[in-house]
Amino acid sequence: MAKTAEIFAIGTELLGADRLDTNSLAITEQLNLLGVEVVAKHVLGDDRERLSKDLRMAIERSNIVITCGGLGPTEDDVTREAAAAALGCKLVLSLEQESILISKFRQLNRPMAKNNLRQAYLLEGAEALPNPLGTAPGQFISTPHGALALLPGPPRELKPMLVNELVPRLKPVLPPQVIRVRTFRITGIGESDLDALIAPVYKQYTNPVTTVLSAPGDQTVILRAKAATEAEADALLRELGNKIAELLGDRIYSEKPQEGLETVVGCLLRKRRATVSTAESCTGGLLAGRLTEQGGSSDFYLGGFVTYSVAQKRDVLGVSKDLLERYGPVSEPVAAAMAEGARNRTGSTYALSTTGYAGPSGGTEFDPVGTVYLGIAGPGGTQVIRSRYGADRFRIRALAVQAALDLLRKTLLKTA
Repeated sequence: MAKTAEIFAIGTELLGADRLDTNSLAITEQLNLLGVEVVAKHVLGDDRERLSKDLRMAIERSNIVITCGGLGPTEDDVTREAAAAALGCKLVLSLEQESILISKFRQLNRPMAKNNLRQAYLLEGAEALPNPLGTAPGQFISTPHGALALLPGPPRELKPMLVNELVPRLKPVLPPQVIRVRTFRITGIGESDLDALIAPVYKQYTNPVTTVLSAPGDQTVILRAKAATEAEADALLRELGNKIAELLGDRIYSEKPQEGLETVVGCLLRKRRATVSTAESCTGGLLAGRLTEQGGSSDFYLGGFVTYSVAQKRDVLGVSKDLLERYGPVSEPVAAAMAEGARNRTGSTYALSTTGYAGPSGGTEFDPVGTVYLGIAGPGGTQVIRSRYGADRFRIRALAVQAALDLLRKTLLKTA
């Protein structure tokens, strides 16, 4: 049976707007490597009663419960007391931990305040987890369903204790199980259309579990498989993943979770020994920003032009006055001329252009707000696509940039 875990990040400061809980990410990573599924993460303030109540419920329903924070010497460090209340046990002074504390303060040549002695109290029956980088030891204790672990809050103390002390204690009590993940990064399809396409396939499986995450123009499908061995889990991922990949085709641009579309495009440009330049109107430099986010982008990105006004399109990119007057600055011919102008002026292999109505005002009956023309000029000629992206300015610009990058990606794939 699959083992489950819950994580408690404790500290009133974590409930504010300027502190992030990063400890839970490190804990989750290690638990997943052990084949343990994290089913809940909680962020709680320094409230002893609320914490003890929530810990009690978590201990009853999950195999592994891990807290981080609240093990310091002050009155608002309530994790030990709350855990004792949740388990219905006492806190017992450990003479060994008291001796360790005294020794640490002697090494620092500092007197030990009385309240530091609170850190030497352990849950009755608990094992202390050594903390060479701090004064608060961790604690590990068996529960009716598994185990409870108390870890310190500072990441520099928690992470070594997690890897060196807690994981070795969990391994012997866990069944042989691994969790493996396969990820698809996808563009060119919306979240609802994506789910309608692949749901008939993934709904046939309870293992792997499928999750769909959405960002403007960028979808992520995550498959999580559980099995006794990596080989078995990988086989499950292969069976379902290959079916999904067949449905999505070239909409999948990467299977690396952290690899964005701009990174894929950069790799393709390097592989083809090609370069790119940009001519932007409605996106205002965002496309150039995406292309240059990665280090070493000077290998393939030669330069760009932000020609927001009609005059700049004419004077900087050489778009003819006739085209601008006949078709308007937001049009297929102008998008083509912008891309060609950027390519001619930089000598790049390819050039991308964007022109559209990002709103909230502007637009015409034929081209309302949200209309964007994307152009690409290259060795094979010039192409323009027209798209509509709703009426939200942020989304329009973000979607236009993503679509322009994907247009270049698909063009590069055709040249293989």
